[in-house]
Parts: sequence; structure tokens; C-alpha cells
Amino acid sequence: MRRLLIFILLLTMAGTASALDRSPRKKRRDKKARTEQTDAAIARDTVRTARPEPVTEPGPAPVETPPVNDITLGLTAEQADSLLAEWRERQRQDAYDEFFKRYVLEDTTAIADQTPDSVYARRLLDLASPIQLPFNAIVKNYINRYIDPRSGTISRILGMSQYYFPIIEEELLREGLPVELRALPIIESALSPTAVSPMGAVGLWQFMPTTGKSYGLEINSLVDERRDPHRSTEAACRFLKDLYAIYNDWTLAIAAYNCGPGNVNKAIARSGGKTFWEIYDYLPRETRGYVPAFIGATYAYAYHQLHGIEPTEAPIPLSVDTLRINKLMHLNQIASTIDLPLETLRQLNPQYKLDIIPATTKTYTLVVPQRTVTQYIAHEPEIQSKDSMYLKEYINPANIDKKRQERSGTIYVVKKGDTLGAIARRYRVTTSQLMRWNKLKSAHKLRIGQRLRIEGR
Repeated sequence: MRRLLIFILLLTMAGTASALDRSPRKKRRDKKARTEQTDAAIARDTVRTARPEPVTEPGPAPVETPPVNDITLGLTAEQADSLLAEWRERQRQDAYDEFFKRYVLEDTTAIADQTPDSVYARRLLDLASPIQLPFNAIVKNYINRYIDPRSGTISRILGMSQYYFPIIEEELLREGLPVELRALPIIESALSPTAVSPMGAVGLWQFMPTTGKSYGLEINSLVDERRDPHRSTEAACRFLKDLYAIYNDWTLAIAAYNCGPGNVNKAIARSGGKTFWEIYDYLPRETRGYVPAFIGATYAYAYHQLHGIEPTEAPIPLSVDTLRINKLMHLNQIASTIDLPLETLRQLNPQYKLDIIPATTKTYTLVVPQRTVTQYIAHEPEIQSKDSMYLKEYINPANIDKKRQERSGTIYVVKKGDTLGAIARRYRVTTSQLMRWNKLKSAHKLRIGQRLRIEGR
């Protein structure tokens, strides 16, 4: 029995050992199988990688997008001109506003008739000009004329000054002259480049023909540079420098600008005085009020905000550019081709009396709004091709005389509340002239809607 038990125990131990021997072999077989599968997968990947890519037909080369220029930002030339024009107009308007905010002393003193004389005197003194700006009863009278809200004159002048004063100030500074002289065209022409005096003086600076020609201005049947803001300002600055060299006193130089050095010299000789106020009673009547009017205009320009006066919108483009014209041209050639009204061209180029640029033997300038420069350049051949259409009627001298007569005056339509005296003051003419031009028998019989001709405007 004991032997039987020992035999069974030995069989059991032998079976366990056999199972233990088979397990490592199975693991080795499983490991070998996994290794073979991994090698096969790698081989397949290698074959797949080595397989050549399909060859594609070459297509058209891609179009390269031009790099965006940092200045134009991809805009067209016309869009860039328009953007530049808007920037310039905004810059000029901002500079105009900033001048009064930063450089003109503001106070809360009562305005108009309630303003004390001492305040007027202090405000003029605060302008700190090399030109003497005293205050007295005569000056006060002219200040009140300019700041009178009923006339509306100073509001219109302030609107026009946004275009003309930068031109004038630039030339004054270039010549080393006081910038306050910019007020002279206010009292000369109310900033109207086409203004004509009863004596025949023309333009912003009211040059007589002889004086204008002596300072290099072209004056003929087609061109009158007395009406050119740039050229006339250059001539006026040279004239003012010459006058100051004679008197070494700006009030005397300003008086001489109005009545001529001869009359000022006579007043000095008769009075024995050396300043404007010392020779005041010996000057021509008009010149006596000239320097006080200059002081009044200077005050009104600087302190208009303290009197509740606001400028009207400038009736002329503030952002402009200059083109050189070297071929005979009529302004209508431009107006009929591009988006630029004839009246705007006339406003910007008042020196061309019959709308003709006579560029036959030399070049002339043409001022256009900045926004239209690109349009003009793009359509220049078309513009020039219209010369026969618009210039044929001017070949005959008789036609030139006819056109000159047509352009020599302005028609004013009488409105409610108008008087002949007020219309005369507006256009800087006399009542008798209006009556003569319109064959009026009475200055007090105007009717609403009546058309009045103002010669030379």
C-alpha cells in the first residue's frame, strides 16, 4: 500500500515538471511570432515608402501677388489722391482751430458793446506784434465794424482765410515780414481775388496796373496775375519790404501801401511828424482810416470767437495741387472731361480772365483740387484733343472782345431786406456806380428779384 502511494506521488511530480518545461517554450514561440509580425510590417512600410510617387503634369505657374506698398496700402492712384486731399483739408482745418485755442488769449470778459476799452487795449497788446497796434476811439470804431454780427462780413472772410491765409503767411515768413500783414488783403479786397476798385486796382492786394507790372506781374487781355493769389502775394511782399526800407516804421509803410510814398512824404513834410498818428490829419481821407481798419481787421481775426463769430464753410477746396500747362488750353476742356466743375476751376485760377491758358511760348500753372489730379493725368490726351472744339471761337479778335464783356461783370438778384448801399458795400463799389451801371433813377426803389449788374466782378 505504501508503495502504491509513493508511485502516485512520483507521477504527480513528474506531470508538474513537464508542464513547467512546456511554458517557456510557448513564450519563446509567442515572442518569435510577434517579432516576425513586426518585421513583416516594417518590410511592408519600407516597400510602400519606396514605391515611386505618381508623376503629375506641370500646370501654369502661380501668379505672384505683388507686395502691398506701405505708403499706398494697395490703393489706386485716384484713391490715394482722395485720401491725401482729405488729410490735407483736415490738417488745415485743425491748424486753423488750433491757432485760436493755443496762441490767442481767451478770457471771459463781456463782449460787443459791453466790452471795456481797457480790455480791447490789452487784447491788442497781447498779440505781441512788431507792428504797433494801439487802441483809441478811431480804432474802436473799425473793430466794431468788423465784429458786428449783422453784417456777416467777418464770417465770410474767416471762411475764405482758411484757403488764402496759408498762401499769404508762407510768403510773408519766407520774406521775413510780420505775419500780421496777412490782414491787409482783408481791408483791400475782403479776400476776393477778383475785386476791382473804382480806381482800377485789382486782386487780393489791389495792385494798380503800373505797380503790378513794376513788380513782375503779367497783365494782358488773357492773363491778369494781380488776381493770382500766389504771384500777387509775392509781388506784395516785395513792395512792402521796399516801403519799410524807406520809413523803418510799419504803420507808415502800410499807409504808403494805400496812398503811395509820395503822399506820405508830403504829410510828413507838412506836419513835421514821424509816426502815422502824428501825420494823421495831413494824410488823404481814405488813408486816415486805412491803418485803423488794419488794426480792426487784425483784432477781429484774432478774437472773433470771443464775440460769438464763427467762420462760414470755405467755398473753395482747401486741398489743391499745381499742374504745369505747356499747351494752349480752355478750362472747359477740363470741365467737360473729368469730374471738375468750371466754376471751381475759375475759383482756383482767377488769373485767366477768359478761361484760356495761353501756354504758347511758356508754361503756366493750373491749380486743381487734390482729388482730381489723377483724373486729369489719366485723361490728359483726351483733354488736349478738345482744343479745336473750345478755342475756335477765340481765334477771331471780335469774339475775344465779346467774351471779355460777358465775363466783366456779376449779376446780383435783389433779396428781401437789401438796400443799394448794402449791396455796394458788399461788392466794394459805390452806390452811384450801381445806379449808373443799371440805369437806376433812385437808390431807394429796389424790388425783390430785380437783377443788378456789378461791373468788373
